[in-house]
Amino acid sequence: MKRLFISAVTLFTLLTSCKQQESKSPWKNLIINNSLEGWNIKGGESTYHVKDGVITGTTGKNTPNTFLTTNEHYGDFILEIEYLVDPKANSGIQIRTNSFPEYKKGRVHGYQVEIDPSERAWSGGIFEEGKRGWLNDLEDNTAAKKAFKQNDWNKYRIEAIGDTIKTWINDVPAAHLVDNETASGFIGLQVHRGKEGTQIKWKNIRIISKNAQQYSTKTPVPVMVKRNTISKAEKEQGWELLWDGKTKKGWKGAKLDKFPKQGWKIKNGILSVLSSGGAESAAGGDIVTTESYKDFELKVDFKLTPGANSGIKYYVDTNINKGAGSSIGLEYQILDDALHPDAKKGSHQGSRTVSSLYDLIQADTNKPIKEIGEWNTAYIKSVNNHVEHWLNGVKVLEYERKSNDFKKLVSESKYKKWKGFGLLDKGQILLQDHGDLVSFRNIKIKKH
Repeated sequence: MKRLFISAVTLFTLLTSCKQQESKSPWKNLIINNSLEGWNIKGGESTYHVKDGVITGTTGKNTPNTFLTTNEHYGDFILEIEYLVDPKANSGIQIRTNSFPEYKKGRVHGYQVEIDPSERAWSGGIFEEGKRGWLNDLEDNTAAKKAFKQNDWNKYRIEAIGDTIKTWINDVPAAHLVDNETASGFIGLQVHRGKEGTQIKWKNIRIISKNAQQYSTKTPVPVMVKRNTISKAEKEQGWELLWDGKTKKGWKGAKLDKFPKQGWKIKNGILSVLSSGGAESAAGGDIVTTESYKDFELKVDFKLTPGANSGIKYYVDTNINKGAGSSIGLEYQILDDALHPDAKKGSHQGSRTVSSLYDLIQADTNKPIKEIGEWNTAYIKSVNNHVEHWLNGVKVLEYERKSNDFKKLVSESKYKKWKGFGLLDKGQILLQDHGDLVSFRNIKIKKH
């Protein structure tokens, strides 16, 4: 009897200990009793059901975005969630989100951690549903874009503490946003409008909503660097934006009085010349600055697509060539050297490769060009007729403009028919339309 009594006491102690440890866990499951208890539906008419601890959302017919939202609102929290998304679908996890009758008749609005199975691969980025749009995309976060698993379960960790939101996708840091627009709101599972019958699934949804700071991840997540802005240091050095990232201000068509109506797109702080079959200046045409520059330093981020061709021209006079083709000026070549045939052409060997002085001087063959689809930074410095081309922080060529050597190069090139080519005291900056999709951002200039 004594031995049985001891065993019973031991068992009771173990059970009590386990229960105490369980009660100490900071996590709270948001799928309760294998049901939608604690949740409600807002927005459209897509459907949700639960089976074996998995919530499945199914797109309805001709219905707007639908959200399964928690009844409870959360301020500071840590959320972990797994999801499986149809490759043709789009979705997101709403956090600190609200729905008020006075705001667009109850439209759901707030931060959304994107679920994006498309080639863009911005899963884990932060979008603001129903208001400002993209706040922290993954355009520059290659590691996070590669972390997404197609046709498989993916896991998010989302930390919203104070004015800071951080996200991870499959343990890879994704977004880091500092923003004070909304302090609290519900959590929601979005079924995006689209093809009827498309499904997305969620499971293992759990949250820490008490003392969240205590359990936050200590590993740093890089803060998003806002595009098209001038830092304090840059401002002190004399840099200014040549494009504001939003409007057409300061730019016009090279052969127009206004900005082209077609052929160019401004979206998410990126300026893109659109594809039109590879013809030179045949769609929207080149764009130029409305101001001319003498001595300057210019920085431009550019991104190529496979086989693309474009260029950054300087000391441009749009009156020199009013006929077909591009406006005339010295050109920092932008090219996919591997796929575009121009890389093997040129009056001087290699002078039409990326970052070269087009048709005149070849850039260093050891230049640090990034993969197609990644952003590169072009830097052009022209002071007292000494000109330098840089690529991603490395100088790839230099020359003396107006020198006899320069004039000789011109006389041996395609530009020899243009009298005084490259000798202007000042001129406009040009972004070229060569019929291929190429994107630009962070266009900055420093005048001397």
